[in-house]
Amino acid sequence: MYRLRFHGRGGQGARVASKVLGTAAFLDGYYAQDFPLYGAERRGAPVAASTRIAEEPIMERGVIPEPDIEIVMDETLLQDPLTMPLSGLKPGGIAIINTTHSPAEAKAEYKINANVLTLDITKIGLDMLGMPILSTLAGGVAARIVGLSEDSLTEAVEKVLSEIITDRNLLDKNVAAALYCFNAITPAETETETKIEIELKTSDTSKKKSSKVISLPFEPAEVSSPAINATGNTPLRMTGNWRVFRPVWNYEACTRCMICVARCPDGCILVNEDGYPYPNYDNCKGCLICVEECPTSTLGKVMEVHAKNEIE
Repeated sequence: MYRLRFHGRGGQGARVASKVLGTAAFLDGYYAQDFPLYGAERRGAPVAASTRIAEEPIMERGVIPEPDIEIVMDETLLQDPLTMPLSGLKPGGIAIINTTHSPAEAKAEYKINANVLTLDITKIGLDMLGMPILSTLAGGVAARIVGLSEDSLTEAVEKVLSEIITDRNLLDKNVAAALYCFNAITPAETETETKIEIELKTSDTSKKKSSKVISLPFEPAEVSSPAINATGNTPLRMTGNWRVFRPVWNYEACTRCMICVARCPDGCILVNEDGYPYPNYDNCKGCLICVEECPTSTLGKVMEVHAKNEIE
């Protein structure tokens, strides 16, 4: 059985990628299971989704703690100590990373002890779809790794996306992007099970274990109810690592109208002593509402990956 885990950020399509892969596997005649694991359920927040593919009925349930294959759809997650997307990856497994790095560079920079494949999925998404939506692209990469067919991938993308979008042109672009990524990846071998083996020993009834009944005591409300007594700690979370793009200011054209300050939903835009707005990048999630609301187009956006050092 293949056990795969997708890691991305809200809005990138990790959930849809998992569903595309599971559907393609089913269409190829395998048993499949796919499901998401949401966190904050906000755009930019870390999201995980899992897929199991097997030749026999799948009896496992729940989160996959030790995947055979990891698909990291946003490389900034690799530097997030709370997300740790490659945790539990089996020895001999494969990590597929959306990055501009080569496999050797990615292994060295992020200190990865696993088989690594890399592809700049974000660039492909921007070039072919005009947006950093990576769902069908990541699904295409994963389908290639586990050895599924192009026909099943094409049918899966059409089936899954037709439930979400009605724009036929956009659907066709997603099919083309998924197939492009499918053919851009060279498969690598991974050590994994081919099927589940379940041994039922029911003939010897003397070995059956008696069930245990656990009694839980009733506790009064002040003991059993959750309570939060600590001060607010949102700034300590450093949610700035949720970004795909970061907003940037052109202060030569800025009129100091303060609309960006007023529209920021997280209060991440402050004002300096000269009256100019500036961002708190530690907590800016990259929603880019400020960019959309700027009446003078003073604000622009820059891809977060590899741009931080240049900007700062």
